[in-house]
Amino acid sequence: MRTCRDLGLRTVAVYSDIDRTAPHVRFADAAFPIGGAAPAESYLNADRIIAVAQRSGAGAIHPGYGFLSENAAFAQAVADAGLVFIGPDAKVQRALGEKTSARRLASEAGVPVAAGTPDPVSEEAAARAAAERIGYPVLLKPAGGGGGKGMRIVRSAEELSAAWRGSTGEAQTGFGDARILIERLITDARHVEVQIVADQQGNIVWLGERDCSIQRRHQKLIEETPGPSVTPELRAQLGESAVRIARAAGYTSVGTAEFLVSPDGSFVFLEMNTRLQVEHPVTELVTGLDLVALQLGIAAGARLPFGQEAIAPVGAAIELRVTAEDPYAGFLPAGGRITFVREPLGPGVRVDSALASGMTVPNEYDPLLAKIIAWGPTRAVAIARARRAVRETIIAGIPTALPFHAHVLAETDFIAGRYDTGYVASHWADPRPPDLDDLAARAAALVAVGLQRRPPQPAAGPAASAWTQAAHDESRR
Repeated sequence: MRTCRDLGLRTVAVYSDIDRTAPHVRFADAAFPIGGAAPAESYLNADRIIAVAQRSGAGAIHPGYGFLSENAAFAQAVADAGLVFIGPDAKVQRALGEKTSARRLASEAGVPVAAGTPDPVSEEAAARAAAERIGYPVLLKPAGGGGGKGMRIVRSAEELSAAWRGSTGEAQTGFGDARILIERLITDARHVEVQIVADQQGNIVWLGERDCSIQRRHQKLIEETPGPSVTPELRAQLGESAVRIARAAGYTSVGTAEFLVSPDGSFVFLEMNTRLQVEHPVTELVTGLDLVALQLGIAAGARLPFGQEAIAPVGAAIELRVTAEDPYAGFLPAGGRITFVREPLGPGVRVDSALASGMTVPNEYDPLLAKIIAWGPTRAVAIARARRAVRETIIAGIPTALPFHAHVLAETDFIAGRYDTGYVASHWADPRPPDLDDLAARAAALVAVGLQRRPPQPAAGPAASAWTQAAHDESRR
């Protein structure tokens, strides 16, 4: 919406009953209700969304990050209604949005893929037979959506029934499609993705990679660029592979090719996200590009204003996903009322936020509340700024992932860039802190605000000395 405002475009929001007071509703130029809190009654109801677009006089629909953003039937329905879908068309969505067809296309384009089912399966018996053929451990992945939702690791035949029920149920709720892809699990790997952008004239450019290995329940918590383990040679191979896949599919708009990279540097294609990614700001900060503006321009038929040779990322960027989850209880989602919010400011820090004091966080949707993104001329500076931003942030009233981020940003292996997709399991022991009830949390927030208003105190000798040394170290870096 901010990009649209920069471009002089008016915006229309849709919202469920429980999201009536959400920040995106207040920010838009107009807003319309589309149904109850359950996704099937609102954000997955394509007919209602299209009806709002027509009634409001909108010319295009931006599908956002989730729900219908990778739904080929929705993209086709938007086009059939005489509206522009801001993303790849239904044909491309079918080819790449569905994971098994994307794997076939990647393989035909000469990009390696992991062993898995050639087609999605919809019955447990077929899933069991496929897992036996592929060999345990395997990964169950919803065929019709991404973002880690519905993914389950199955290490033995005894675990399959429970995993199947969980995976299909979550896939049906989140994407309206219960079909499942079964894939061999690759261990000790890093999850690295490549951002691409393609116009309608056939020009395709890749914008660098993002390492998204720090995850819980196969959903990302921290993303950074450049990937600390990605060599220039590997970066070029991944970028060229992403472009080959996009070109083979006739891709337009922005998109992301995801890969698993083994410790020896070999890699396999995972999937193509045919939408804007939650972590797109880290790419924006190092390239200086507005990916939403590019999406809008491409949807209007504009040619890319640059070629591959113009892409020269500067510095490093890290994104922290601030979620409404209790990191001390296995990242259990924790909705409720937010009593106080203070977001970070300062050099090199950007915040994309859905937060507001007094709002109620529902349990019906993804727990993402905000994204803190830090940029620096080096990875060390970006980490330092991210650490400072976490310390400045206050969200009182509900548990959030902030304690986890504070831990990771000070942890030796992360600082050294030594991590893979197993990092959370091996580096977060769920230490239980002292219990803080809501009243105590609010008191802590008020104390923090009060401290901000106190006059600055003169620094003592040792503190001044430490400051001098830190400034000296930074200038040398």
